[in-house]
Amino acid sequence: MTRRRALRNLVAAGPATAVLGAPAVVTAESLRPAMPCGVMVGDPVSGEVSNSVVLWSRTDRPAAMEVEYARRPDFQGAIRLNGPMARPEQGYTVRLELTGLGPGADYFYRVRFARGAARSEPFTGRFRTPGGMVEARPRGVRLLWSGDTCGQGYGINPDWGGMRIYEAMRQRQPDFFIHSGDTIYADNPVPREIQLPGGQVWRNVVTEAKSRAARSVEDFRGAYDYNFLDANLRRFHAEVPQVWQWDDHEFRNNWSPGSFSEGAAAGSAAARQAFCEYAPMRVRPGVRRIFRKISYGPLVDVFVIDMRSYRAANTYNRQTAEGPETVFLGSEQMRWLEHVVPASRARWKVIASDMPLGLLVGDGKDEQGRARWEAVANGDGPALGRELEVARLLAAWKKARVSNAVWLTADVHYTAAHYYSPERARFTGFDPFWEFVSGPLNAGTFGPGALDGTFGPEVVFAKAPPKGQSNLPPSAGYQFFGELEAGGAGGLKVILRDLTGASLWERELG
Repeated sequence: MTRRRALRNLVAAGPATAVLGAPAVVTAESLRPAMPCGVMVGDPVSGEVSNSVVLWSRTDRPAAMEVEYARRPDFQGAIRLNGPMARPEQGYTVRLELTGLGPGADYFYRVRFARGAARSEPFTGRFRTPGGMVEARPRGVRLLWSGDTCGQGYGINPDWGGMRIYEAMRQRQPDFFIHSGDTIYADNPVPREIQLPGGQVWRNVVTEAKSRAARSVEDFRGAYDYNFLDANLRRFHAEVPQVWQWDDHEFRNNWSPGSFSEGAAAGSAAARQAFCEYAPMRVRPGVRRIFRKISYGPLVDVFVIDMRSYRAANTYNRQTAEGPETVFLGSEQMRWLEHVVPASRARWKVIASDMPLGLLVGDGKDEQGRARWEAVANGDGPALGRELEVARLLAAWKKARVSNAVWLTADVHYTAAHYYSPERARFTGFDPFWEFVSGPLNAGTFGPGALDGTFGPEVVFAKAPPKGQSNLPPSAGYQFFGELEAGGAGGLKVILRDLTGASLWERELG
């Protein structure tokens, strides 16, 4: 048994993977293209006439993608498509958009790669399209969100069952999942072992790519490939459509393009290339924009924002007027948000944010010894620094009478429900809203963080490690995901769940 085959068997231990379908025509293992990352469905969108999704996969050599999809699990009446060619300059990743799909329908798909007469074994999965009606009401929508995968050196531990939270999320059978950023930890190597308090040991599957912080495009690709070694994650991705956004650890901790040297800018470009290769989202020629709208029928519109690509350098963040130092979302994204959210006719406007608005997230001190801030918040007081941009956005939404906006985020490695109200705020020109925090997925746990009172947030619920304990392993149990369920009658149920899927806190909105 080769080392590679032994590693494959070790990581795939547990329930069977989603490898189904007829055997490949060519049986010689060395001739077949491989599919080491399985398949993903991404960015499910409800259009005016029809629905669409993105199918993503990766192979290990130049080969053509082949796709079948059908409304029946036996693939009777399947539509067959020839997808693009996997090429080395794209890390052998490919995506194919399926269009003209019916509303509120279950689809089954099968993907494989062909190189001449040699074909890979097919991977199968399923997804449900947005929209549809049930008894004269819009079909309900269930979405999950969380973030932070494989951080602080906590990788895939086969002794513990791998990334178990992905299986707990799969069991919830959501319509789609929002990954709120830190899809990888490119700057965190994964060691073979981590010594834990009490003499316990966390043991990781290790790879060459994750033995060091990523610097090249190949290194960043290797970080994504590492996560796909986990069988729980592969099953989840094959069955649950994904909506990905990015934050800092796709490159390095707390990075801002406004503070780059020439070398750091090159590293950021490599990180962005790898993210755009692996994220199951629409990537059109010449457009590498990450912020976007995902319409999921009449009940839910998701606005995926990007708090990383346009920001100025992290500073003490208490400037009294907007300027080059206070840029956070950027002018293009701000104009988009000021227009597209008020124009939404969905009952619920979900703002998928890669960082929380009111939690103080520090980034050391500046040259003058002042606290430097990584996120929006900067300490109690009037709106200052980056808060000015957020205040302008919230005021625009109030003027446009935007209702039912809900913010979802991760980043801080614990779970919480925050209610923002102008009655408690220093800046009062906005309508009340909720912000829900959940994570990590498979990383160290921290928190809780302190709140900034500028926009009047209140901690309604929080669960984090006990005081004085931080960076606990996933096996300590402090791993979290959130769930939103929009019912056909128009209400929204929010549930914060733990590693096992158990409910920790629930609230009906609307």
